[in-house]
Amino acid sequence: MSNAQEIYDEAMFEFSRGDYDSAIGKLKQILAGDPANFEAQLAFGMAFFRKGDYPRAIAEGHKAEQLRPREQLVHTNLSLFYMKAGDKTKAEHHGLQARISSWRDDLAGASAVNPAHPDLEIALGTSKPAAKPPPTKFPDMPWKKKPPAKPPGSA
Repeated sequence: MSNAQEIYDEAMFEFSRGDYDSAIGKLKQILAGDPANFEAQLAFGMAFFRKGDYPRAIAEGHKAEQLRPREQLVHTNLSLFYMKAGDKTKAEHHGLQARISSWRDDLAGASAVNPAHPDLEIALGTSKPAAKPPPTKFPDMPWKKKPPAKPPGSA
């Protein structure tokens, strides 16, 4: 296990115990060595939120957004941060972005499982009209058959 992973695990343990200052210190250490560590950046913002430092949580949340702009959890967190900070307009904006990300994930999942998924075809405008079904052939109806013809010369 790498040193950064061990520090992250310790930070998450401290976070789970409610020791946000200790978690922030450890996450800061990880981010100093690797500013592109998305999980650490996301947790860093949430630790500030739990401390009640909403402006700092928002700032750190936007750093996570720069790393993964289409990540649903980033926008969910930012929506929560803005709502607690009292900015309903920005909270709603990020809530909508989170919803759009979830739809995007749903469509991507549908195309990964079945590239011809009907919902994906409709969304992408690639759907084709359904082919006409073949005509239905009913089974013979023996009660409507004519009796066999009698051979000539029979009575």
